[in-house]
Amino acid sequence: MAFPSLSPNPSSAAAWRRRSGLVALLLLLLFLSFQVVVHVPSVRSAVSRRLFSDHRHLAAREARSCPGCGDLQDVEDFNKTIAYTDQDGRIKLFKVTAREFMSSSIWENPLLPRDSQPLAEIKETAEEQPLDTGSEANNLSSAAVSATQRPDPIKLKREVFRRRRKQQRIQELLQMDKEAELQLRNAATNSSRNFDNKVKVSYNIWRQEFHHTNTDSTVKLMIDQIIMAKVYATIARSQNETDLYASLMKCIKESKAAIGDAHMDSELDSSALERAKAMGHVLSSARDVLYNSDEVSRRLRVMLQSAELNIDTAKKQNTFLVQHAAKTVPMPLHCLHMQLITDYHLRDGVIKEYFQAAALKDEEDKAKLEDRSLYHYAIFSDNVLAASVVVRSTVTNAKEPNKHVFHIVTDKLNFAAMKMWFISHSPRPATVHVENIDNFKWLNSSYCLVMRQLESARLKEFYFKAHDPSSLSDGTENLKYRNPKYLSMLNHLRFYMPEIHPKLDKILFLDDDVVVQKDLTPLWDVDLKGMVNGAVETCKESFHRFDTYLNFSHPKISENFDPRACGWAFGMNMFDLKEWKKRNITGIYHYWQNLNEDRKLWKLGTLPPGLITFYNLTHPLDHTWHVLGLGYDPAVDITEIENAAVVHYNGNYKPWLDLAVSKYKAYWSKWLFA
Repeated sequence: MAFPSLSPNPSSAAAWRRRSGLVALLLLLLFLSFQVVVHVPSVRSAVSRRLFSDHRHLAAREARSCPGCGDLQDVEDFNKTIAYTDQDGRIKLFKVTAREFMSSSIWENPLLPRDSQPLAEIKETAEEQPLDTGSEANNLSSAAVSATQRPDPIKLKREVFRRRRKQQRIQELLQMDKEAELQLRNAATNSSRNFDNKVKVSYNIWRQEFHHTNTDSTVKLMIDQIIMAKVYATIARSQNETDLYASLMKCIKESKAAIGDAHMDSELDSSALERAKAMGHVLSSARDVLYNSDEVSRRLRVMLQSAELNIDTAKKQNTFLVQHAAKTVPMPLHCLHMQLITDYHLRDGVIKEYFQAAALKDEEDKAKLEDRSLYHYAIFSDNVLAASVVVRSTVTNAKEPNKHVFHIVTDKLNFAAMKMWFISHSPRPATVHVENIDNFKWLNSSYCLVMRQLESARLKEFYFKAHDPSSLSDGTENLKYRNPKYLSMLNHLRFYMPEIHPKLDKILFLDDDVVVQKDLTPLWDVDLKGMVNGAVETCKESFHRFDTYLNFSHPKISENFDPRACGWAFGMNMFDLKEWKKRNITGIYHYWQNLNEDRKLWKLGTLPPGLITFYNLTHPLDHTWHVLGLGYDPAVDITEIENAAVVHYNGNYKPWLDLAVSKYKAYWSKWLFA
C-alpha cells in the first residue's frame, strides 16, 4: 500500500497562505467594529445633549423677541420623547415640547439639499400633515424618523407668515410716496439755508450790555443786614454786651435812613453803600462774639411769627378800607348831586326853559314807553354819572337811536338829581323816562319779602353791630355784604320786571357800572328757546360755580341744585316777560327768599337768589356780548375788552372811584360828556 507523499505540495501551500490572510483580516475587522460600537454611543450622547440644550436656549430667546407670536399661545402643545444611549451604554430618554423649538426653525429632510424643498411644498406638507399629539415614542429609531421626516406644522405656518410680512414690507418701502420724499428734502434744504450758525455772544454779568440799572440787589442786601442786626442786638442785650448792642442799633438806624422809601438801587441815598459796608463790619464783629446757631434760628422764628401777624393785620385793614372806599361817594359826585337837586327845585332862568322843553318831549314820548316794537332798557341806579354813561354809550352805538327807550328807576333821595341831569343832558333822539321807586305802591313789605327782611332787627344787627361775626374782629369774608347797596330795594327791583313794565314783552336789563360799545339791538332777535333769562355764563372760572354762592350743606340747596352748575352774571340780561309771567318767576323768588330769612341758604346780595330763581331757565349768550371783571381783575385781556359789546366794572374798583384800575378808566370816562 502506497502512502501519500509528505513532501509539501506547491498548490496546497498557496491555498493555506490565502486562508491565513483572510482569517487575520476578519480578526482585524472584528476588533475595529468593536471599537466603533464602544465609542459611538458616547459621541452620540454628547452631540444629542448639546443639540437639545441649544434648541432650548434658542427657542426661549426667540419666543421672547418674536413680536407676532402672541397668537401661538392658543395652539395645542405636543410632547416628544427621544431615546439615546450614553457613553456607558445605558438607555436614556429626553422629552421636548413644541414651545422649546425656535420660532425660526424649519423641519427639513437631512437627505435632501437645503434648497430642494420650495416654500409651496412646505406649505402643502403642513396642510396635509396634522399636528401629532399621540403617545410618546419609546425607541430611538422612531424618534429619529419623526425628527427627520415629520416637519412641525406650527413652525411651517410661522415661517410662511414671516416671509409674507417681509414681502409686504418690501413692497411698502418700494411704493413710498416720492412727493413726500421730495417735501422732506425741500424742508431739509430750507432748514439748512435758514440755519443761523453765527457764534453767540457768551453771557457775562460783568459785561456792560447786561448791566441792569434798575436792580434792587443793594436794597435787599441792606434789608437783610437790618434783620440780622436786630437778631444780634437782642442777643447782645440779653448777654449785657452794651457796646455791641449800641453799635448795632446805631447801624440799624442809619441803614433805615439810607433806604428810606427806596425800592430800587437807583433810588437809594448816596451814602447807602457806605452804610452797608459799615453794617457789614459790625455784623462780622457781632458774629465772632455772639453767634450761636440755635439762638439765632430761635430769634429768626420769633421775628417771622411777628411779621406774619403784622401781615394778617395789614390785610384786614386793607380789606376794610377798600370796602369802605367802595361804598363812599366821592366829594365831586356828591357836590354834583347837590347842585342838580338845587337846580331842579329852583327852576329859574335857563333851567325853566329846559323843563318846558322836557315837558313837551315827555308828552310826545309817552306812547313810546309801552310800544312793544321798540327796544326797551331797564336801569336801576342812584348814581347820576353812572346812569348817564350807560345811556350815552348805548345811544351812540345804536343804529336807530330813536327806537331806544330807557326806563330809569331811582330812589327818593336821588330822583331830583337824576331827573335834572337827563333834562339838561337829554340823549336825543332816544327816550329816557326817570321814575321814583316810592311811586310803586304795590312795592310794600306785605308783598315784597325782602323789604320785610331788610326792616327786621336781626338784619340791622348784622349790619350795624360790631360784635356780629362778620365784623372785622372776627373775619373779613362777609365784610363786603355790609355795603349799603344790599340794603337798597333798587338792588332787588330786577326780580319785579313784569310789575314795573306790565305791557312789555321783552326788556334788556343793564347795571349802572357797564359801558356799551356796540349796537345791542341784535339781542332782541336772539331765540331764548323758551327760557326766561338770556345771560353770559361765567363758569370758565371754578369760583363761579353754584357752590361758591350757595350753602350746599343745607338740605334744601343740596337736594334741588347742582353744586357744579355753571353760574352767569347780572349786568346785561335779556328777559322774556311773557315767559316770566307764565312760569311765575317772581313767585319762585319769593319762595326762596322766605326760606332764607335767617341767611342760612346764602348771604345777602342778588346773584345767589338770581341763580336759584332762574335755575334751568337761563339761555347762554355768546361771551362777546358781556365781558366782566374790570372792577376787580387787572389782568382782563384787552382784546376781549375791545371786542365786547358790553364791558362790566363789577367789583369794588368802580371807574368813578380813585380805586379804579387806571388802564380801564378810559373806556368809561370818554362817555361822560360825549
